[in-house]
Amino acid sequence: QYALLLERVYSTSPALLLLFHSHQDGSTLLRAVKADGYCSRVLRAQSNRKEGNNEFRLRVEGDPESYHPGSTYRVTVTASSPSYFRGFTLIALKEGTEGDKDEDYAGNFQIIDEEETQFMTNCPPAVTESTPRRRTSIQVFWTAPPSGSSCVILKASIVQKRIIYFQDEGSLTKRMCEKESVYGEATDRPLLDCCACGTAKYRVTFYGNWSEKIHPKDYPRRANHWSAIIGASHSKNYVLWEYGGFASEGVKQVAELGSPVKMEEEIRQKGDEVLTVIKMKAQWPAWQPLNVRAAPSAEFSVDRTRHLMSFLTMLGPSPDWNVGLSAEDLCTKECGWAQKVVQDLIPWDAGTDGGVTYESPNKPTVTQDKIRPLTSLDHPQSPFYDPEGGAITPVARVVVERIARKGEQCNIVPDNVDDIVADIAQEEKEEDDTPETCIYSNWSPWSACSSATCETGKRMRQRMLKAQLDLSVPCPHTQDFEPCMGPGCSDEDASTCMMSEWITWSPCSVSCGLGTRSRERYVKQFPEDGSVCTLPTEETENCVVNEECFPSSCLVTEWGEWDVCSATCGLGMKRRERMVKMPPADGSICGAEVLEVEKCMMPECHTIPCLLTPWSDWSDCSVTCGKGLRTRQRMLKSPVELGECTEELEQVEKCMLPECPIDCVMSEWTEWSECNKSCGKGHTIRTRIVTLEPQFGGDPCPETIQRKKCKLRKCNQGQANTDEKKRRKEQREKRRSKQGRAEIASEHPGCKMRPWSNWTECTKLCGGGIQERLMTVKQRFKTAQLSSCKDRKEIRACNVHPC
Repeated sequence: QYALLLERVYSTSPALLLLFHSHQDGSTLLRAVKADGYCSRVLRAQSNRKEGNNEFRLRVEGDPESYHPGSTYRVTVTASSPSYFRGFTLIALKEGTEGDKDEDYAGNFQIIDEEETQFMTNCPPAVTESTPRRRTSIQVFWTAPPSGSSCVILKASIVQKRIIYFQDEGSLTKRMCEKESVYGEATDRPLLDCCACGTAKYRVTFYGNWSEKIHPKDYPRRANHWSAIIGASHSKNYVLWEYGGFASEGVKQVAELGSPVKMEEEIRQKGDEVLTVIKMKAQWPAWQPLNVRAAPSAEFSVDRTRHLMSFLTMLGPSPDWNVGLSAEDLCTKECGWAQKVVQDLIPWDAGTDGGVTYESPNKPTVTQDKIRPLTSLDHPQSPFYDPEGGAITPVARVVVERIARKGEQCNIVPDNVDDIVADIAQEEKEEDDTPETCIYSNWSPWSACSSATCETGKRMRQRMLKAQLDLSVPCPHTQDFEPCMGPGCSDEDASTCMMSEWITWSPCSVSCGLGTRSRERYVKQFPEDGSVCTLPTEETENCVVNEECFPSSCLVTEWGEWDVCSATCGLGMKRRERMVKMPPADGSICGAEVLEVEKCMMPECHTIPCLLTPWSDWSDCSVTCGKGLRTRQRMLKSPVELGECTEELEQVEKCMLPECPIDCVMSEWTEWSECNKSCGKGHTIRTRIVTLEPQFGGDPCPETIQRKKCKLRKCNQGQANTDEKKRRKEQREKRRSKQGRAEIASEHPGCKMRPWSNWTECTKLCGGGIQERLMTVKQRFKTAQLSSCKDRKEIRACNVHPC
């Protein structure tokens, strides 16, 4: 009775939590306690479950031992077959707290299916069922708390078979602690304000790990690639992309087309909110060993206001899947700059296309969805699907390393050896934010300093704008200035001189045997301190024209320049030639080689030189019925300069529509039969049969029997009827007419007939059959002739519809 009351009350009001307390005498007291604002009584409830009973389980997707602050995880509560549960409560607490204060709760739950789950009315941090019913699983999202929250306890309670189970440890409890930073002190979530001083320079390196070996399911062998990487270092006032947000047009074009143009335009429009635009080239194919192709990298800077870094790149081909970092904060809590950040990346969905496989046809979302991480339970056809709900194997890793710091630093914690080494390990390279659409000449040499003393002056260099490919993208300055001082005042070596490249070697000094040759270069810019340039301007080396000078030897020219490599990419061949200047004096054939061939290696070939649009929808079938063909097309998106595209641009496949209608086919008519009477009026018939039944809606079969009248000689009556007999006959016919009898005396003189029988069953269910009915003689009068008074039979067609 208590258990029945429990179920009734629980199903009526989920806000009422029913708790069992066991007493020493073995009795059970049932109390209905209304949950207060902090669900503290939920947490103080005791479990009455048996030890080792693991029919219910709380699981965090991927089974992580720790959480990343601010990251989102899928949480499931499941019952193993044949168990089930009617209701549940799910809550997340900071370890060691009682749940009686707001700050005791850790992170936030997000509802996935409102028909299944809802927030508890009187306990907002907790999640419960929407309606009590039998179920075997539920799932919600949980976003981890910010950095500094330490360990978290996820706890579930279960209502099953009219009993409420609470679990303080075991399969319905999950303990997760904050993941410790290994490579420096970078904050996991953006700080409201950065307290670091000066600026820092970083290098970001992208290591793609998406390959057929690691992600074999439906791996696209022919067109796999990473799109060009686009990102920026920026302030907290600008968001490139974020989980739970909506993709901008720039993000959409990267996600669906792999094009960074619109994204770069959006970034540059943010003005002072952005410090550095981050760009890296696309990678075809997606994965190659590092000894074959170096991982792409780029350098960027951060300062106190623009201390966040974001980027994204498309996983191609895919509907709208990407990887990247969002607002990675490089400012530390100690007012310094993080030394190194390493993150493994899983793909995320931009919410603009509903496809579920790598090569799904375009399926734009009717209402744009929010950006979210892909999971292993999204769809059975997904290449990342795992029915067990395990974590997706990362498809890439990004490493962000500090390579230099500028300006006065104010971090609270003193620099360690690693910090110092990182700053002096590499000199800063000159930044160049020149847009790819602006084509310049090389910079000219620096001019002389405007100051001849140790006072600070300026010097200038220039370059020329050769072409502006996109008029909407401005091209920056063509002049560059930097401070300088007079000769002898600079801290740098002022005695350096700038030299030109070496000029081609001269011909060998001899026409046969061992000689010498030389080459020269010149001074492009003399030292600023007025000193003499000590670098050599001429270089000499030995040369051999013909190793032996005999009468049988011939005189040949120097080797010419090597021809262009026979291949534009990968391995090819190149050749060079020389000529015979003087044949051997003894008239023999010149034995010197005049042609030399060797291998040459050009930059790596793209395995797929063409970028294609997704396939279009299939066309209509070429026929209106039966078997036909249908086609679909795609277009070439990549420039023809990348090489000839051998991928097919059109596909054809068979299609089948409902079968074409087939009309009924009949045989020829038979000859007309004999008249059915030997005298007087009668009828004759002819028939035909169905040779091909109508099919698939074809024309039905016409009649199979035709009837026509026949008239023979007038029948003899035997004896002349007297007037009296005629009178009696007329009276009888009048009486029959009055009585409504169906017999027609004129057709059956001297007979009394029974009414027509019912029609017989049709001889066929479809395709044309025959029915019969009979009229039999009930009474034959003495005056009747046998030929005119006999049973009658009628025939008609039936079920003429096609089978």
